[in-house]
Amino acid sequence: MTRMLPLTHRRTFLTGALASAGTMALGDGLSADHRPRPRPAKPVPLSPTDRLIKTAKLGGAVGFAVMDMDTGEMLDSRLPGEALPPASTLKAVTALYALDRLGPDHRFGTRLLGTGPVVNGRLEGDLILAGGGDPTLDTDRMADLARALREEAEVESIAGRFLLWSGALPTGKRIGSDQPDHVAYNPSFGGLNLNFNRVHFQWEKSQGDYDITMHARGRNFSPATQVAQMAIIDRKSPVFAYRDYGRRDQWSVAKWALGKDGARWLPVRYPALYCGDVFRTLARSKGIRLPAGEAISALPEAQPLVQVESDALVPIARGMLKYSTNLTAETLGLAASQKLGAVDDLPASGARMGSWAMANFGVTGARFRDHSGLGYGSAISARDMARILGARGELAPLLKRVNLSIDKARPDLKGVEVRAKTGTLNFVSSLAGYVSGTRGRSLAFAILTADTARRDAIPPAERERPPGAKSWSRRSRRLQKELLRHWATRLG
Repeated sequence: MTRMLPLTHRRTFLTGALASAGTMALGDGLSADHRPRPRPAKPVPLSPTDRLIKTAKLGGAVGFAVMDMDTGEMLDSRLPGEALPPASTLKAVTALYALDRLGPDHRFGTRLLGTGPVVNGRLEGDLILAGGGDPTLDTDRMADLARALREEAEVESIAGRFLLWSGALPTGKRIGSDQPDHVAYNPSFGGLNLNFNRVHFQWEKSQGDYDITMHARGRNFSPATQVAQMAIIDRKSPVFAYRDYGRRDQWSVAKWALGKDGARWLPVRYPALYCGDVFRTLARSKGIRLPAGEAISALPEAQPLVQVESDALVPIARGMLKYSTNLTAETLGLAASQKLGAVDDLPASGARMGSWAMANFGVTGARFRDHSGLGYGSAISARDMARILGARGELAPLLKRVNLSIDKARPDLKGVEVRAKTGTLNFVSSLAGYVSGTRGRSLAFAILTADTARRDAIPPAERERPPGAKSWSRRSRRLQKELLRHWATRLG
C-alpha cells in the first residue's frame, strides 16, 4: 500500500529538489554538451552571374560592367572599379582616340624626295625614302612607289646617297619588352614600316638538308632581304635565338624543330633598313640602281618626287580591330598623340591617351603603357571601358560580330546582335563592345578576366604557348558568352 504525502509535504519536497538541482547546476557549470548550439547560417544563394563565374574556375579576378547607352545607367557590374589588363580590347579605345584626333579621312603617305633636280633622268642629289607612319605599307605598294619613281618622276639613276627617314613617329625595336624575341606580334615600330615589320621565313627539306628563304612577302612581289638572316643549328634549345648585329637581325633555329617543310613570320627590328633593302630590289627591277640605304635622324631640305598613300583611317581601324594588328594600333596611337605635340616613346603616348580618356569620359585610374594592350603595364576598369564605349557608339560598325551560340540554339536570342573586340594574353582574356536588339535597349559592356599572378610567373622565353593558357582562355571565352546571353535575355 503506497503512502501518499500530504500536499504541503509534496510541495516542500519538489521545491527542495528543484533548489538542489539549481544549486548543482550553478556549482558545476553548464557542460559543453548542454550549451545551446548556434544554428548554422543559411548559405547566401549565388547570383546567376556568380554561378557562371564559379563554374568557369578561372581564378584571379573577373570584372564586368553593362551600361544602358541611352540613359548611362549601369545595369549590372562586378568589381566595376578594379583596374585589370585590357589586352587587345585597348585597341577599341585606340581606334576612338585616332578617329577623334586624326579624323576619319586621315591617310598616311610614304614619299620619295630628292635633294637636287632631275636632269636627263639623273637625280643630281640624294634620294630619300621618307615614311609617314603608314602601318599598312606592304611590298606591293612599295613596288608602286618604285614604278612611280621611274615612270612619273622619270628617274633612271641617282648621283648621291639613298637615305631613309623614319622620324615622323617615335621608333622602337619592340612594342613590349616582356615577350619572346621571335613572336611576330611584337615587332618594331616607327615612321617607316613594311609588312607589319615582319619577314617571312620559309624552309623546305631537300636531300637531308634545308633550303631556307627570308622574304618580304607580298601578293605580287616577294623580294629577298639581307636585313634579316637565318642559320639552322643542331641544338636542343631554344627553338629560336636572336642576335642584334647593329644593321641586321641574325636568327638561328634548332634543326629538330623544322620537320619537313614550313613557314612562319618573324619580327623585324630594323624596319627602316628593311624598307630600304626591299625598295632597292624593286627599284632595280625598274632599271634604277641604288646604293645601300642609310638611316638618317633629321630630314634635310628636299623636293617631293612621288608618293603612295594608305587607305583612309576608317578602313585601317576596321582592319586593326578585325585582325588585332599590334603595329597598326601603336602607329595610330602615336600619330594621334603627335597631333597634341611631340612624344618620346610609347609609354608617353599611352599616358597622353589616358589623359584624353579622362578629359572626355571621366575615366579615372586607367594606365595605358601602349596602344595595343600587348604590354603588361596597361590596366583599366570594366566600368571605365564600358563608359568609353557607351559614349561613342559609332565604333560598333567597325567591330566583328560575336556568335553567342555555345551548345545549342537559343530562340530567345533571335534578333540580338553583339559586336565586340576580343583581347587575349597569357591568362588574360577580355571582351568589350555592344549588344543591340534587346527589346529596343542598346547596351555597352566590358568583361575583363585575368589571373595576373599566374601570368607573371611564366618565364619570358615560354610566353608564346605556356601550359594551361589555352584551356584557361577557352573557359574565359565561354564565360563571356554566357554572361552576354544572360544580359541579352534579362536586361532587355
